[in-house]
Amino acid sequence: MSETAASETVTIRDLGARGDGVAEDGLLVPFTLPGERAEIRREARRAELIAITQAAPDRVEPFCPYYMRCGGCRTQHLARPAERAWKQGLVAQALSQARLDVVPGPAIDAHGDGRRRLTLHVREIEGRAEAGLMAARSHALVPIDHCPITVPALHPAPAVARRLAAPLGHGRKPLDVAVTATDQGLDVDLRGHGPVSAGVGAALVRIAGELGLARLSLHGERLMEAEPVSVTAGATRLYPSPGGFLQATAAGQATLCDLTLAALGPRIRRVADLFAGCGPLTLAMARTAAVHAVESDAAALAGLERSARAASGLRRITSERRDLFRRPLLPPELDAFDAVVFDPPRAGAEAQARQLAAARVPLVIGIACDAGTFARDAATLVAGGYRLETVTPVDQFRHSGHVEMVGVFRREPARRR
Repeated sequence: MSETAASETVTIRDLGARGDGVAEDGLLVPFTLPGERAEIRREARRAELIAITQAAPDRVEPFCPYYMRCGGCRTQHLARPAERAWKQGLVAQALSQARLDVVPGPAIDAHGDGRRRLTLHVREIEGRAEAGLMAARSHALVPIDHCPITVPALHPAPAVARRLAAPLGHGRKPLDVAVTATDQGLDVDLRGHGPVSAGVGAALVRIAGELGLARLSLHGERLMEAEPVSVTAGATRLYPSPGGFLQATAAGQATLCDLTLAALGPRIRRVADLFAGCGPLTLAMARTAAVHAVESDAAALAGLERSARAASGLRRITSERRDLFRRPLLPPELDAFDAVVFDPPRAGAEAQARQLAAARVPLVIGIACDAGTFARDAATLVAGGYRLETVTPVDQFRHSGHVEMVGVFRREPARRR
C-alpha cells in the first residue's frame, strides 16, 4: 500500500467467516461490524482500518492489550450474544450450502475458565528470544506477557517458552512451543527444532526441573515426566500423550460429552467411538454402554487404556489402532453397534462417512470442528438414508471463527412389506 493512498468511508454489511467485516462491495475490513461506518485505506481485497465513524450497537470494548496486533481473537469487539448468533449463522450457512434443510440450535458458550492449551512461537528479535503469537496473515511475531483468554495456569507460558529456547539457540531457528495445563502442572512439547544432542537434551531437562514442569517433550518424544500427566474429566482422568490432542477448554469437552450422552439415551448398549483420541467420549459413554474405541495414534490409545484401567464403574471398553482415513470401518463391522460416534480432525471423516451411509447403524453422532467438512459428511449420511435430526454449535473458541458442532443422525427403521 502506498503511504499516500487516499482514505474513504465504507458501510459494513456483514461479518465474514473469519471475523472480518465485509463492506458493500465485498471488501474485507478487519475489526468492524455489520451496520458500522468505517474510515479505511483500501488494499486490494482487504483494507486498513483508520477509524470507526459510526459504531454498531453490538460493539464492546476489547479487553486484550494485544488486540489488533495478535492474529487471534478477531472478534473481541463483538458482544457475546451477537458472537454466538454469528457462529450459529456460520453453521447454518454451511448446512444450507450442502442442501441440508436443518436449522442449527443456538450456540452453547463453552469457554468456561479459558483455553487450557496454547501454542507459542519463539523467534530471535534484536538478539534475544521472544515468545508470542503471530500477527494476522503474517510471519511477524507479536511478543506477549500472557494470553488473557487462557486459564491462569497458562499465564507463565511465554516465560517458560523463552527459558526453554536458550539451549536451542534463543529462537534463531523458528521454534513452536505447545503448552497444556494439566493436573500436575504445565505439559510442554517443543516443535520445529529437530533432534538435539545429549548435552542439549540434558540442559532442557534441567530447565524443566527448575521451572517445575509436569512434562517436557520434543516432537512428542518424552524428555522428562515427573509423574504421569493427567487431566481430570468428570469422574475420570485422561492421560493425553506428549503433544497430543485435547479439547481447547474443559467446558468444551464437558459440553461435547453431555450432548453425546443425551443423544445416546439410556437404552444404547454397544457404541463405536471413532477417532477416539485419549478417550474423553469413550470413558463418558462407558458409564452406560460397552464401547469400542478406534484411534490411529498409539500413544493416545495407550492413554485411553490407562484411563480405563484406573476407572471404576465402567462397562466393557475395547480398543483398536486403525487409520480411519485409509481403512474406515466397513458396514459389516459397523452394523454390530447400536450407535456410532465420530469426532475427526478438521479434515472431517469423508471415507468413514461413506461407509456409515452404506451401513444400518440406527444412530450416528457426528462431532466436528469445521462447519464445511461437517456439512459435507452430513450430506453423505443423509444421501445414504439418515435423517439429520439436530445440529448444536458449541463455542469453546471465543473471539474467533472456530466453532464445534454436534449432529445427531437417525436411520428410519425399514418398513415391513
